Amino acid sequence: MRMLITGATGLVGQGVMQECFNASDVSAVVALGRRPSGKSHAKLSELICADFSQLDAIEDQLQGFDACLYCAGAPPIGTAEAIYRQVTLGLTTHVAAVLARHNPHILFLYISGAHSDPTSRIMPLRIKGETERALQALPLRSVMLRTGGIQPVGDVHSPHPKMESMYRLVGPLMGLGVTLMPGLMTSTDRVGRAMLALARQDNPPPVVENAEINRLGD
Repeated sequence: MRMLITGATGLVGQGVMQECFNASDVSAVVALGRRPSGKSHAKLSELICADFSQLDAIEDQLQGFDACLYCAGAPPIGTAEAIYRQVTLGLTTHVAAVLARHNPHILFLYISGAHSDPTSRIMPLRIKGETERALQALPLRSVMLRTGGIQPVGDVHSPHPKMESMYRLVGPLMGLGVTLMPGLMTSTDRVGRAMLALARQDNPPPVVENAEINRLGD
């Protein structure tokens, strides 16, 4: 499989990309990002685009993919609603629409979030829900992975200093949470393996909740 991944510098994206490197049936990983990932691997090449709303210069390179593992996004805490909407809804659906034009059979796997709902009164959940609905309206196959809390494992770290400090403190407890509360917690490696398992399916489900992410990723 030839994979396109976004958000490779983020906490989830780092773990997903590592699982792609580990998978014997993934032949190539192309990281689409605003800046270099800082990673080096024989499977990896990178496409740098400072603004995902302006893909014209690299559009001819956005073809020949089996799946897009879309892990990019804005932090739900501390991000103004207008910016969160543009990054989460606007840029995600724009990238998906461009990929749909050049990859008729691509599978778009989107890191959404638990309880995403376009009618929610909670801003991040509402916008995530609107994004899910918009992706489902596009002419491409899509899967929404509704993750709960995500534990970083291995050398995965948050690019946000405050979040990284928190993960260092609560990381071990999060691991216990994955074991005791699989419906609420998962880990970066499980998310990556679940995305790959879904990419291998002929007819993956449109929505995958956290407990199923853990089952697929174990």
